[in-house]
Formats: sequence, C-alpha cells, structure tokens
Amino acid sequence: MFDWINDPQAWISLLTLSVLEVVLGIDNIIFISILSGKLNDADKAKARTFGLAGAFISRVLLLLSITWVMQLTRPLFTVLTRDVSGRDLILLIGGLFLIAKATMEIHSKLEGPDEEVEQQARAGRSLWGTVAQIAVLDLVFSLDSVITAVGMADDVSIMILANVVALCVMLFAARSIGDFVEDHPTVKMLALAFLVLIGTNLVGEGMGQHIPKGYTYAAMAFSVAVEMLNIRVRKKSKTA
Repeated sequence: MFDWINDPQAWISLLTLSVLEVVLGIDNIIFISILSGKLNDADKAKARTFGLAGAFISRVLLLLSITWVMQLTRPLFTVLTRDVSGRDLILLIGGLFLIAKATMEIHSKLEGPDEEVEQQARAGRSLWGTVAQIAVLDLVFSLDSVITAVGMADDVSIMILANVVALCVMLFAARSIGDFVEDHPTVKMLALAFLVLIGTNLVGEGMGQHIPKGYTYAAMAFSVAVEMLNIRVRKKSKTA
C-alpha cells in the first residue's frame, strides 16, 4: 500500500495534493465558522471539530469508494440535450442550499432578526442540528475534493494521507479563523458573500458551466487583502 515511499514523484504529489486539499477546505471552514458562531461558547469548538472530522470521514469513505464516485460522472438522464449526472445533481442541490443559507444570514444581518423568530430559533438550535447542516455541505465539498484527488494521484493511500495533513492544518486554523470572523462583522459579511459566490460556482458546475477555481480563489484572496487593509485603517483611526 505504501510502495510509493521511495518515489520522489509520489512525495511531490502528496505535497501538492495536501496544499490543494487545504485550499479546497477553506470554504468548508468558512461555512463551519458561520454556523458554529450561532452556538454557545461551550459548543462552538465541538461543532468545528465534529464538522471537520465529518468532512475528513466523508472524504475517506468516498476515496475508498472511488469506483462509485467515478460512476457519479456518468449521465443519469438528459434535459434539453444536456446529460445530467449524479455529480451534477449533488453540486446543484448543494449550491442552492449554500446560496439560500448564506442569503438568509445576510438578510438577518442587514434587517435584524425578528425577536420572536430569533428566540424560537435559539431555543431549537442545538449542537447536533448544526453538525447535521455541516454534514450536508461536507458531502458536496468532499465530492469536489475527492474528484480533484483522483485526478492528481494514483495511490489511495496518498490521497488519504493528504486529507489527514489537510485536516490537521484546518483543525489548527479553524478556531482562529472562526473567532476572527465572529469578532469582525465586516469580515463575517465578506465570508457570507464568499459562500454565495461558492454556491453560485457549485450551481454553475452542476449545470455544466466549468468555472476555473483559480478565478474564485484569486477574487477571494483580493477581497480579504482589501478587508485586512480596511481593518488596519480603522484601528489606526481609533488610536489617532
């Protein structure tokens, strides 16, 4: 299983894939941070840990079922001369769910939640309910991640090890990213906008419109850089 250990090309593949898995996991961390932010302090860390662990487990299970995963790309039916696969349906449904969830959060931030509705929501909000929502999107993100892994490595053990490395990095960064997003309202709004963008990309992919991820991540990186400058400017103006 680990015959590749003495192969330098395999190590390069592992390193490259690990970096890609971390990058692909950023949107997952953002989504987990937004959802876990609604829980009490005692459950926030648990939701982040369970959410990332769920993402790791779902990816490993999908990697061990590569034959089934690759069958998801086969056409199931045709709509207006376009073949629709299982992967398309998962991406489409997941993207719409992500857009709807992020849009509701943005509306709540802009308009302010109705007190009665908010009290009912808080009463019904639970750690496992939040983890269940995270699990739904984990499946979508994991599918995309696994298909990327299959295209970059030939050995399943390399793919799984890359996901282990990515999980460790994300577990280390999740709390810091989550706390930072929660403490800065404008960053949280930017994160919600990212989720709408990612959801739109998923819907586009599900409809057969390939959108290079490099464009999306470049736009996100530029937006984050501008927001970091804005935060520094605001801090300087307060101390002046």
